[in-house]
Amino acid sequence: MTVTTSTIDDLIRNENPFAGHIVVRPPQIWGKSFPDVSSINAHASNAVFDAVDKVRKGKRETVGITITAEKGLSKSHIISRIRHRLQTEDSSLFIYMSKYDNLNQIKSLFLQSVASSLRAFGSQKVMQWQEIAAALINEAKQWKYTPEQYISMYPGWLSKHSSKAIVNLTESVLKVKPEITNPYIVKAILWTLSPVHINYASYWLSGLELAQSQAEAMGLPNPKSEDREAEALSNVRQILDITSYYRVPVICFDELDIADAADNGFLAAQVIANLVKDLYNSLKQGVLLLAMYPRTWEDQIKALPEAEAVVDRLASEQADRQPIALKYLNSDDIVALVSQWLQDFYKEHQQSPPHPLYPFDETKLRELGKSRPTVRSVLKWCAENFVPIKLITNDPPKKKIHPVKPCFDNELANVEASIDSLMQEEITISTALWMAFNNLIGETVEGVTIESIEEVLAKAVDEGFIDFKIVGNKGKVRIGVSVVQQNGKFIGAALKRLIDYKKFDLTRGCLLRSKNINQGAGLAKKHLRTLLEEKGGEWIGLQSQDIKPLLAIYFVCRNIESYELTGEQIVDFIEQNKLAINNPLIREILSDPSGQKPTNLTDDGLSISIPQPIANADNIDLNL
Repeated sequence: MTVTTSTIDDLIRNENPFAGHIVVRPPQIWGKSFPDVSSINAHASNAVFDAVDKVRKGKRETVGITITAEKGLSKSHIISRIRHRLQTEDSSLFIYMSKYDNLNQIKSLFLQSVASSLRAFGSQKVMQWQEIAAALINEAKQWKYTPEQYISMYPGWLSKHSSKAIVNLTESVLKVKPEITNPYIVKAILWTLSPVHINYASYWLSGLELAQSQAEAMGLPNPKSEDREAEALSNVRQILDITSYYRVPVICFDELDIADAADNGFLAAQVIANLVKDLYNSLKQGVLLLAMYPRTWEDQIKALPEAEAVVDRLASEQADRQPIALKYLNSDDIVALVSQWLQDFYKEHQQSPPHPLYPFDETKLRELGKSRPTVRSVLKWCAENFVPIKLITNDPPKKKIHPVKPCFDNELANVEASIDSLMQEEITISTALWMAFNNLIGETVEGVTIESIEEVLAKAVDEGFIDFKIVGNKGKVRIGVSVVQQNGKFIGAALKRLIDYKKFDLTRGCLLRSKNINQGAGLAKKHLRTLLEEKGGEWIGLQSQDIKPLLAIYFVCRNIESYELTGEQIVDFIEQNKLAINNPLIREILSDPSGQKPTNLTDDGLSISIPQPIANADNIDLNL
């Protein structure tokens, strides 16, 4: 088929591959990433690959690498490159952490990040958990089956032997791995090969509590709340040591340049540096990778007590114990970067441009290199100058795109790609809702004139159960909102607070939850009846389609500096597009309660994609 320049120019008028794509977010690190030129800052990514190779060959046990770069120099692009390269190999596992919601519980958060990362697909096109589970069985039983074959065989084994099948496999593993001190972690990892149990197993491995009946059926003890932090660190070390038998764990800490501080006064980068120091000293093997601004390294890491010992571990491979600095782009880098982005763009749309850089001029691109720009600034320039060379004079004036829209569209695509895991992030969801309601102060929605969004004053024992309070109608309406996706005791504890209107100064309690409450949760059911039938409260079924746009605009706001936007622009975009005022979830929270349990609930909140079992896999009998 002959492609004309006019066809390409029409495409350029309607599509801009650079707009809104100047920030790499976790979905790009795990899934489809931006176009990458491997030669740009190859010294940094190659250092990680070399470290993995040294650990794999037994030349080193643990390696610490820190990458520093100014804002926009694309630290996250390098991390994305590392993840996607490692995904093609059988020698390593990738673990990524970039959210530090509660620095006082960093060990629990790290365990959750490890468990979440190992749910991502590895080189064998199954979850990394399942790769490790299959390797454990193969070594214990002297078999050579693939994870997919085990996934296919598990239903038959469980049907014939029930949970005794997992008990037998666990005992077999412990016989060949007597150094493993926590048999329950082995058991939970082996449960990940069961299509029916994988969600529960990965949830438990995150350090979260299962419904008691489910925990008993799988033979897994629920964590003790008073020991959760200490237990989290012990469990994460055990998990990483188990993975080390078969893969080199590459553990990456990104987005450390935040101002949040723990109760001890340490900032996020300092808290993680101390955690990495501990991991370096205690892990059997692994590569520890950190990414931060140069000033974070100088002002925070070097200011730590015993800073020399920390630095020795965070930059263990550098002779001068200094981080690996990323470089600014030169003219050749810019031409290669833009060419790669355009190649992917035209290939996706099945177009053949007149030259690889069309519609840009190579000379102009090379001129940009003289100012030593960042990747972000080059992509922004491309977004602003991506127009056809030959403008048609009788074309109608092009409608000006709101500066927030491409960023919002980018974040919405990221949310779509990771909505299953996002639906479990209670703090993220409640913060996005807080932001939306805050935008509506002064507005009247569903008969409620919103006056303020407030924190709920509570003693330590009651903190964390009610996320915020909506105050309206001259204080006559005070709605306490609680997002609860967890199972076990937490749902009962949250409902207990949500119905105590006097203690927390509420006129209505509102539970947001997407899944049923387990039949065995008797106390939770009792509190729920009180909420709905006696207190005039509400249970709203949390639907992904309602929360997606609120999450997307929240992520835009969280990356406001990287997107080079202003708060006024974001507020204007929310108002123009009525993202808050017309959102069904927002309106339902404010509307009169129905007093009924929602009908749009799921039985399990962890909707994780599971590979289809192989129909013709050998049905090996365990001979129990």
